[in-house]
Amino acid sequence: MAFTAQLSEVLQIVKGEYANPHRLLGLHEVSGKGWFVRAMLPDAVHVWAVCPASDKSWELKRIHEDGFYEGQVDCDAWFLYQLKANFGCGNVQTFYDAYAFSPVLTDYDMYLFGQGTHYELGYKLGANPMVHDGVSGVNFAVWAPNAARVSVVGDFNSYDGRRHAMRLRFEVGVWELFIPGIKQYDAYKFEIKTAQGELLQKQDPFEKYHQLRPSTNSLVYDLDGFIWEDKDFVPPGMNDAINIYEVHLGSWLKKEGHVPEQNDQEPSFLTYKEIAHELVDYVLEMGYTHIELMPITEHPYDPSWGYQVTGYYAATSRFGTPHEFKYFVNHCHKNGIAVILDWVPAHFPKDAHGLAHFDGTALFEHADPRQAEHPDWGTLIFNYGRKEVSNFLIASALFWVEEYHIDGLRVDAVASMLHLDYSRYDGQEWVANDHGGNINLHAREFIKHLNSIMQKRHPHVLMIAEESTSYAGVTKPVLHDGLGFHLKWNMGWMNDFLKYVELDPIYRSHNHNLVNFAMMYNHTENFVLPLSHDEVVHGKKSLLDKMPGDLWQKFANLRAAFGFMYTHPGKKLLFMGGEFGQFIEWDEKRSLDWFLLDFPHHKKMQDFVKDLNHIYKKEPALWAKDFDPLGFAWIDADDSSRSIVSFARFTNNPTDTIITCINFTPSPVEAHRLGLHMPATYVEILNSDNEKYGGSGVINNKPISFDKILSNNLECSISLRLPPLGAVILKAQK
Repeated sequence: MAFTAQLSEVLQIVKGEYANPHRLLGLHEVSGKGWFVRAMLPDAVHVWAVCPASDKSWELKRIHEDGFYEGQVDCDAWFLYQLKANFGCGNVQTFYDAYAFSPVLTDYDMYLFGQGTHYELGYKLGANPMVHDGVSGVNFAVWAPNAARVSVVGDFNSYDGRRHAMRLRFEVGVWELFIPGIKQYDAYKFEIKTAQGELLQKQDPFEKYHQLRPSTNSLVYDLDGFIWEDKDFVPPGMNDAINIYEVHLGSWLKKEGHVPEQNDQEPSFLTYKEIAHELVDYVLEMGYTHIELMPITEHPYDPSWGYQVTGYYAATSRFGTPHEFKYFVNHCHKNGIAVILDWVPAHFPKDAHGLAHFDGTALFEHADPRQAEHPDWGTLIFNYGRKEVSNFLIASALFWVEEYHIDGLRVDAVASMLHLDYSRYDGQEWVANDHGGNINLHAREFIKHLNSIMQKRHPHVLMIAEESTSYAGVTKPVLHDGLGFHLKWNMGWMNDFLKYVELDPIYRSHNHNLVNFAMMYNHTENFVLPLSHDEVVHGKKSLLDKMPGDLWQKFANLRAAFGFMYTHPGKKLLFMGGEFGQFIEWDEKRSLDWFLLDFPHHKKMQDFVKDLNHIYKKEPALWAKDFDPLGFAWIDADDSSRSIVSFARFTNNPTDTIITCINFTPSPVEAHRLGLHMPATYVEILNSDNEKYGGSGVINNKPISFDKILSNNLECSISLRLPPLGAVILKAQK
């Protein structure tokens, strides 16, 4: 029999250089000769084509020594056949041929991706289990437009890139292949042959699950089948109390017996399901409204804390499976706790198995080194000007919301995205935009696109920017030429406030502007007041250890600081451990020092924060008008000589009025006169100096009636006791 395959094409298949293997492999009719099956099975000794319906078989002949087979089959039309291959030593396998199946992705999929508007991209690219033409398997698809060839490799084909070469969809450079018989947890990678002939093995950018590090394989995972129980859950909105507990899952609590010096890896971690119950019970007791997770997107290096991401669609396998992460979110929602995810579209690491130089070219990053790399972090910057890259990131954000029911995204390092000269000090180190400026116009448009589509599809989802500069309009709507975030971390408040409370009280009077300046710009954006993980690492000391003075003064200072933070306008965020006075800096290798709660100072600090949280949630004046200038008024912002600040918070209901007065010195004041915007009798609802919190007991235990005495340019006033290094919170009595 004369073979029908062209030798030049066979050689391209054998060498792994054929961009359209379906044209040659599979079942094809040859004009005037009949139907022929061709297969590439390098390790097979004998190969047959099999008709599953009739059990007929036809032997294929090896026409190239590297494993190219061809044979004629007796049929009048195309049919879905199988291959039976003898791999020697009694290893005979029968399986459907991947090259017998038509493409899964539609022309419309390709069109949307090319336009940068395929918002369901996470369900199209990557490895997606399905039944195709009645056969179970997995459709693999990956974007690599500059590759000479892309193959799926794994244990199922001995990592031989000649076995499952993919079909190129020329429209946008997507390669795809449906492989029947692939199962849950099968490990795989994409083998990419570059235009220069280099072979790369890459993790799937759209993987849903990953082998536990240090492995770099992606794993097939079927996301279907989880039963959600959160349909009635409504997360807090912009006009509600938002009190966020920031958590690093790997170190909030570790398994008993964990000794960090032993460098044990997996045994130290609780699973998503295990930590769900421990953490949610704690958060409920403490009175937080949200859990913010430091990145749980897949990442190779533990000390990166998750901020150097390789798997933008994968919940890290450190803590279990995707279904177990769904269990975590579901359990939070069943208990009324919203979940915010740290999400990192600003940069990605250079790991060889990741996105860097993905198809042999600067695909996800910039080619120009002045635009490609973050000098501070040694990571690569996304090329937001490529529609496909923008689409990859936007679809990732939507994927976490739609697949995992995430209630908010805290977008990391927005300032580095927006500024072309971020951490670049020489004019030769960065490239100006088309108008000669330093704003990354493509990044700005990407952010606007992201927030616009999220608002349209999921208006309840909070979009939060960690933006450390004074860039204007971060929380302004996109329609009004803003970036469209709901909230922005107030890094200015955080820096000024921490500088102030770290000062010895004797120096505070000369730095009073640090404690009152934030209100000068408070209503330019919608702010979150963050005391985050970044402030308790790298030699900055824990919050408690930042405080001056002896041990008693440290705790008193920190309680007063929390009293100021919780009653100041803005939503709240506190990093784990701060609530009970963790004394050493945070270390991702260690659990929090929960044993400290056996000591009265720390337990009483925790009790104080718990009561403060619950009062914050209960009192609408502390959150209902966070972003309305009418919700706040200074009583005395300028009492620098005594280091005292006082202010009032309001709703539309006068009896909701809250007054806060804080003494930032160690000297108590027995009769401090305080002017009133709303004359009434006031009751003390919290005093940080209460003995039950470890204070000295300078409290106001009786209702305080007002006097018609002018004070602070207000006609009526009250007289109250101010504790040393203490915060007093009063409420108008009905």
